[in-house]
Amino acid sequence: MKIAYVINSLEAGGAQFPIPAVFRTLRENGVDVTLYALSRRNGMAIAVLEKAGIKWKCYSGSKKQHVKAALWVQKKLKADRPDIIWTSLTQATLIGQILGKVLNIPVVSWQHNAFLKPINYFLLSLTKSLSSLWVTDSERVKSLTVERFDLDPKRVLVWPLFSVNLEAPQATPWKTGEVFKVASLGRLHSNKGYDILIEALSLLKKSDEFPKHKFEINIAGAGQEELSLKYKANAAGITELNFVGHVTNPQSFLAEHHAYIQPSRCEGLGIAAHEAMQASLPVLCSRTGQMSLTVRDNHSGWHCEPNDPACLARALKLMLETPENAEHMQSTAFNDVNLAFGVDAFEAAGQEFVARVRALL
Repeated sequence: MKIAYVINSLEAGGAQFPIPAVFRTLRENGVDVTLYALSRRNGMAIAVLEKAGIKWKCYSGSKKQHVKAALWVQKKLKADRPDIIWTSLTQATLIGQILGKVLNIPVVSWQHNAFLKPINYFLLSLTKSLSSLWVTDSERVKSLTVERFDLDPKRVLVWPLFSVNLEAPQATPWKTGEVFKVASLGRLHSNKGYDILIEALSLLKKSDEFPKHKFEINIAGAGQEELSLKYKANAAGITELNFVGHVTNPQSFLAEHHAYIQPSRCEGLGIAAHEAMQASLPVLCSRTGQMSLTVRDNHSGWHCEPNDPACLARALKLMLETPENAEHMQSTAFNDVNLAFGVDAFEAAGQEFVARVRALL
């Protein structure tokens, strides 16, 4: 069986990094997969794909050339003639659904997001019947997908885009006198809530509750909000916040820290937060998406309400003023994520996906 996996871009991001594990599981179950990207953008996912031996093709135009990109994919699919078109994210899904209809090829579509822009929600509501099967990356997103598109739950399958790597580097406990280091991984995009983090730190700085322990928060990622975020942090006098850019080895980066923060406005699975727990880091996260269910408040991390700087400031104070608590939470964080997203569960979901897709043929 041949699958054409159509995605928006080769930009680095949470949805790209699990692709090698997904493709490996498909190959082990007798599926040949080729990836087709509608644009290159920053191309930072290419190294990940090539290291995993994944076959990929990319349209050479810009991300806004939707019609030209669609015609390019149509030409490639006519030549390669896959059995299934599998789509990810809204642009790729809309194009894949139309081409599936034109080429008479069944379409399977991912849903990763707990939040959809109104226009994307409207368009996908119109085309939802063109996908024979929907795949979500968590139970949380499945329930949202079934509800928002009024789908039969039997047409929606869960394949978590994460499985615990038991050989991942592990964080070392904080020691008295050390700088307490907090990590974050994510695109510098408004959805990730880093502007809320800056505002929360600013609230703490203006109060008499700013942590006495030395700490730093290191954000690894790139995106269109970078200059704006740096300006806001500088204007607020936040010297403890560092933007370290894209990192090629996120697991090693995480293991160099003592805790993790994800102040997102919205999330689906929240892969980076789960990767942090895999590295034995307690996680401070907003109550959105699957990560708010995996992280247990005051056991494997701390919760705050999304888009609420004051609430985040209180959670930050709790985490930063008692760094020794992070050490006590480390083993709990790893155990919680391993229980929810062990390798066996990932492989079983992949096998079920292959069986469901074969049934479409």
